[in-house]
Amino acid sequence: MLLRFFLCLFISAMAAKAEDRAGDFDHYVLSLSWNAAWCAREGDGREAPQCDARHDYDFTLHGLWPQGETDWPEYCRTAERDPTRRESDAMTPVMGSGGLAWHQWKKHGRCSGLSGVEYYDLSRRAYAEIRRPGIFRRLPPGIRLDPKVVEQAFLEANPALSADGVTVTCRDGYLQEVRICLTKELAPRACAPAPAR
Repeated sequence: MLLRFFLCLFISAMAAKAEDRAGDFDHYVLSLSWNAAWCAREGDGREAPQCDARHDYDFTLHGLWPQGETDWPEYCRTAERDPTRRESDAMTPVMGSGGLAWHQWKKHGRCSGLSGVEYYDLSRRAYAEIRRPGIFRRLPPGIRLDPKVVEQAFLEANPALSADGVTVTCRDGYLQEVRICLTKELAPRACAPAPAR
């Protein structure tokens, strides 16, 4: 009986998310992933190419996520064209892998109301417009930083950003991501309560 209850609950939650409509959102969250932490936690074990010392990744683009004021859409249906494998692979210089680009398109990009190519172009533009502080390229391995220091470095490198528009996340003692809230036109804005969490 309890299993049936949880199964019904799961199915109703999935049905609610299936109603997310492409283009129905308020703003974006640009998520920048700290590559060194991802490699230490997962990528090195997978021998991921983006963790090879030949590459000079600092913050990679995790994604450009459509957001509402209280929640966010995922896995939307769209009539827009999916990106090709080659178009996804072309995102490797900013995302670390074409596989991540494809996953982000399926989960978030389809909700943007844009085609795959348009979403990738907008994602590249958002990534390029945010200056990633150069100091992070010179940090020795194992250094510990307060998340407020990371936030402050981004605010100083990007004077148009405000503290209520930047969130730093950590996981298992590692810097995980810097998330920046942007309008649909990619102008900085304050984060809604849910993304600011």
